[in-house]
Amino acid sequence: MTKTALQSDHTYDLAIVGAGPVGTTLAILAANRGFSVILIDARHPDAVPRQDTRTFAIVRGSWRLLGAAGVTEALGGLTEPLNGLEAIDGGTHWFGAPGVLFGNEDLPDDPDGQPLGQMVPAAALQAALDEACGRTDGIDWRRGQLFEGMETGPAGATLTLSDGRRIETRLVAACDGMKSSVRAAAGITTEGHDYNQSVFAANVKLARPHGGIARQLFTPEGPFATLPMPDNRANLAWYMKRGAAEAIAAMPVEDINAELNARFAEFAGPMEIDGPYSAYPLIMQLATRMVGARTALLGDAAHRINPLAGQGLNLGFKDVGALIDVMGEARDVGLDPGSDVSLERYEKWRRFDATAAAMFMDGIDRAFTNDSNFLKPLRGLALTLAQRVPPLRQALARQASADQNHLPSLMR
Repeated sequence: MTKTALQSDHTYDLAIVGAGPVGTTLAILAANRGFSVILIDARHPDAVPRQDTRTFAIVRGSWRLLGAAGVTEALGGLTEPLNGLEAIDGGTHWFGAPGVLFGNEDLPDDPDGQPLGQMVPAAALQAALDEACGRTDGIDWRRGQLFEGMETGPAGATLTLSDGRRIETRLVAACDGMKSSVRAAAGITTEGHDYNQSVFAANVKLARPHGGIARQLFTPEGPFATLPMPDNRANLAWYMKRGAAEAIAAMPVEDINAELNARFAEFAGPMEIDGPYSAYPLIMQLATRMVGARTALLGDAAHRINPLAGQGLNLGFKDVGALIDVMGEARDVGLDPGSDVSLERYEKWRRFDATAAAMFMDGIDRAFTNDSNFLKPLRGLALTLAQRVPPLRQALARQASADQNHLPSLMR
């Protein structure tokens, strides 16, 4: 076939569509390991970054992955150590609200002295990754470009971009979010459900020290969570029925403060909105497969789960670590990293973990978002056992912090 003027003469090892935290981290780590990478980024280089008030709970294993990508030092002073996770059942109980708290002491000692995790502002994380991406050799960073379509064949894939260019690659990584165009082009369907809930999200100033503890109160209408931030601030997530969160977000800030303190000051102490706030719908969506022809799905393109324990981005980082390991091992034995054999290994490694996490968070939401007289004793027993049985509490801490031996090498 004769190449057109807009068709590349170079075949990349990896084409990444989507330059959020998952896609940019993958680009840096793959390039560092000698793979030729093209990163397709829809953001225009001259555009003002959109305001992002989210704060991510980056657990210990994911923090190690970001360390390998060379961004943790740039985040110094912008993060808050995550020293513990607490869950309290706020339904009506005869003998007080049961709960569980696990923290750094429940984890094996880290050689670098890392806590359970770090609370990282979303905007700061993206800025640090962008800076690292710009100084990493081996990345062809195409900003202001959109993915338009792709064709796959036995030896690779051809991507078409919005400027008409056609990109040849051996493997395509779909990191383009919940409404992934790459996933649709690969013919991969999704399944899931709408919770008919929304989350009110905001940053608040706290009057009581948070101690680096992420706290979650389960109420019959949904959880209320405070995630620690620097300067004794917190990022809160308040789950409500669809429409209620949107109504709260439309209120004047003085009225929101009054509502928050009337409902939750006993749990979190007096608080005050500090900055923008918003509401978003709660949806679970899982891809029916995590791979297609010459294609791997990562992050929200593969799995959008209930954000109860802040595991969404951490699942995406597990995807990144697994794909890096699979690509490296394939190259070491002379295999094509984009072949069906390599992609099958990636899917087997990641699909069960992602599905199990989604089902677990879904089950927790269903079990605790009610005031059932049947479920309350069972919930109380489960939380009491988790609190009083050290091996169980330690296992939960290791799972939550991604500090386990079976994880990708960069997270261990």
